[in-house]
Amino acid sequence: TNRIAEWSDRPTITRTRRGEIIQPRTFRQKQYVQMIAKHDLTFGIGPAGTGKTYLAAVAAVKALQNNEVERLILTRPAVEAGEKLGFLPGDLQQKISPYLRPLYDALYELMDAEKIPQLMERGIIEVAPLAYMRGRTLNNAFIIVDEAQNTTPAQMKMVLTRLGFKSHMVVTGDITQIDLPPMQKSGLVMAKELLQHVDGIAFAMFDKSDVVRHPLVRRIVAAYEKAEE
Repeated sequence: TNRIAEWSDRPTITRTRRGEIIQPRTFRQKQYVQMIAKHDLTFGIGPAGTGKTYLAAVAAVKALQNNEVERLILTRPAVEAGEKLGFLPGDLQQKISPYLRPLYDALYELMDAEKIPQLMERGIIEVAPLAYMRGRTLNNAFIIVDEAQNTTPAQMKMVLTRLGFKSHMVVTGDITQIDLPPMQKSGLVMAKELLQHVDGIAFAMFDKSDVVRHPLVRRIVAAYEKAEE
């Protein structure tokens, strides 16, 4: 059973534009929010629906609104179910948008919708594929790396070493949903192996008991997990 009964002081993290309270719904979500607040680099690993990306976006928007960082950078590898960006129509922004939809959705729930395009034009919010991080040092930024299970080890090392001064990075992914070629090791799997005991880095490991979407989603996740055992 979930340990939600063990804690009653669920902190309100922030509110949506509509005034709805956002707070962790499970014990692990609470730990995750605390880890993000205390560490410059946090990994959130677990199945879909556990709030790992959404809560990272909430923390990022809050940090920006409190002037703790100067910009938000949202990125994910452009590999999804075997597709490559070159095969998608349209300019870069059109190509990237479908991949980054979950991050956009969180932003629009938390911020004034009219402000987001302006902030993007000014570079205060940047939404870009992982390849665009190469060669940069990201200072005074809150960086979210989403769908990180689809990074290669080289890509993961590249993005982790972009972390600059006064910056926070949250890396999220689901190591059961890897869309890389069969022989390609996931950068997220390798990072977990190499960095789990490195001082200053936090790992939040979610499981199906943390799924906070429709109750059926938890049962679906459990059924697939059982079949894969």
